[in-house]
Amino acid sequence: MMLAPLKKLEARGNRETAKKCRSFASRVFRYGAATGRCTTDPTAILKGALLTPQARHYAAILEPDKLGELLRAINAFECYPITKLALKVAPHIFVRPGEMRHGEWQEIDFEKAIWTIPAGKMKARRTHAVPLSRQVLELLRELQAITGGQGYIFPAFHTRLRPMSENTINSSFRRMGYSKDEMTAHGFRSTASTLLNESGLWHPDAIELNRAGSAGGVGL
Repeated sequence: MMLAPLKKLEARGNRETAKKCRSFASRVFRYGAATGRCTTDPTAILKGALLTPQARHYAAILEPDKLGELLRAINAFECYPITKLALKVAPHIFVRPGEMRHGEWQEIDFEKAIWTIPAGKMKARRTHAVPLSRQVLELLRELQAITGGQGYIFPAFHTRLRPMSENTINSSFRRMGYSKDEMTAHGFRSTASTLLNESGLWHPDAIELNRAGSAGGVGL
């Protein structure tokens, strides 16, 4: 019964979704077993029955000169003020687009210059501390003046009760003339990783540790 819907997802090309659904169902059954509601986790034997998700490669700019061109394009780009500030903040921080969009003001400590992302918002399910540079702090103060410093750091256009759309930054890149094969919001992580490694100023393990999203983030 569990395998049939998982295979249906897989057949549609949603391998990662099928994997996550199996994992979620497994947690439900394990909880059920622990509380006496069932005797076993029937999804445990399905791990090998599903195809491995295909690795996703996000388009990214990896050359310093081209990155400079992108940053200048962002500075010249005319758009909604919150979108503009999001575009300016994104290259400085080592987080996934979803983690950035769902950031809340209560997670920012201006005095310590730290953004603490709760474990529940992280892919690795561990609290992630992101040091904030002077430039990022200045941009965040600009945002505070617009949003009031309550709720989401980057709220949606029509309501402050929801975060910015996941398509906002990518759509901005398209309007700037960058195709989906040239640059994506998620691509900033590859940009940072590549350029940091090539600089030789930081240990590769420290850079990769932050890509994994564990505690002790790096502000670029």
